[in-house]
Amino acid sequence: MGTAGTGADETVDERRHLINVAYRLLGSAAEAEDAVQEAYTRWYALPPARRQEIVSPGAWLTTVTSRICLDVLGSARARRERYVGAWLPEPLPDPAERDHGGDPAEQLVVNESVSMAFLVVLESMTPAERVAFVLHDVFRYPFAEIAGILGRTPASCKQLASSARRRVGVARTPVPPATRAETVRRVKRAWEAKDIAALIDLLDPAAVLTADGGGLAGTVLHPVEGGARVARYLLAIAERSPGIELLERSVNGVPGLVAEVAGVVTTVASFEVAGGRVTRIWAVRNPEKLGAWTG
Repeated sequence: MGTAGTGADETVDERRHLINVAYRLLGSAAEAEDAVQEAYTRWYALPPARRQEIVSPGAWLTTVTSRICLDVLGSARARRERYVGAWLPEPLPDPAERDHGGDPAEQLVVNESVSMAFLVVLESMTPAERVAFVLHDVFRYPFAEIAGILGRTPASCKQLASSARRRVGVARTPVPPATRAETVRRVKRAWEAKDIAALIDLLDPAAVLTADGGGLAGTVLHPVEGGARVARYLLAIAERSPGIELLERSVNGVPGLVAEVAGVVTTVASFEVAGGRVTRIWAVRNPEKLGAWTG
């Protein structure tokens, strides 16, 4: 993507940006790290003279990383058809709430484009839609560059992003962080008190709970629909889980709850809140997706 470039050292500073792009494309910090590592492997495999010809190593790495992610997204569809139960993106902790690093999650910029609600919508897109939408709407790449990544015309990429945007739908009225945090806190208190009436009052009548155990942790295989049914399910968990401790934590940049048993994180829950009530709960229990929460 250019000529007469700089040395390979310039690529070191690109890693954080690439991790952020790849996580939004894949919904997995581990897979994002693998994609970025593969892109760097291809960069260093280039003859030195070829690397010197590239004006923007960052643009080259972004292109290669995005193409790798596109391939991963294509194969992921087949893998997820074999997945046990619902598949959810990998939840991210707030680095400020942790005292250890060294993993790709530490390099992620947490904002609305990594909220669980947003990532779940991204999962409904085709791989090409997701790449076009994320690169253009989140990272502001021009369609001319995206066209080179997807092997399509700029006009076609614009149509892909537009189609993806329709999937996102009309933006909801933003919920103030304090209101969201207070709603989640009240859910925690009601759960700890085993107060079914309070839980039902906090849940929207059409609330849905989706859990991801991946066949490695016990949970419902299909979404639980309806506020009353969700409340009863949550209380059933409380009844048979005397050792669980619930902690208020930031999950993908918004207030959530983390369940621990003997100091080990077993569940990370994200919440969508509207009108002071919880409309969606996403509970990740698959231990393979909780690596960023251990240590």
